Amino acid sequence: MRIIFAVMVALSLGSGMAHAGDAAKGEKVFKKCKACHVVDSEKNKTGPHLVGIIGREAASVASYKKYSKAMKASGLVWDEETLDGYLAAPKKYLKGTKMAFSGLKKEADRANIIAYLKSLQ
Repeated sequence: MRIIFAVMVALSLGSGMAHAGDAAKGEKVFKKCKACHVVDSEKNKTGPHLVGIIGREAASVASYKKYSKAMKASGLVWDEETLDGYLAAPKKYLKGTKMAFSGLKKEADRANIIAYLKSLQ
C-alpha cells in the first residue's frame, strides 16, 4: 500500500507544475515581460495587457488588434496549465504565434509568474 501511495505522489509531482509559485518572485521575473505587456492597466503595448488573464479566452482583448491567426483560432483559455505550456516555449506551444519571446525554461520562473498574475485577479 505504501509503495502505491509513493508512486502516486511521485507521478502527481511529475505532471504539470510541481510546486506553487511565489507571487513576489514572479513580480521580479515579470520584468522580462514588461517590454511588451502590462498588468496594472488595460493598456496594450506590443502585446495585449494581461489584466484579468486567468480564465480569459486567448485573443479576447477587444482593444488589441495584432493577434496572430493562430492565437485567434486557438480556443485557449488562460489557466495555470495553458500559461505554463505557453510560457515555456510560446512558438512550440502555439505554432504561428507572434510572440517573439523565446520562453522561460525554468519551471520555478513560470510558476512564480503565474502566481503573480493570479495575485492580481
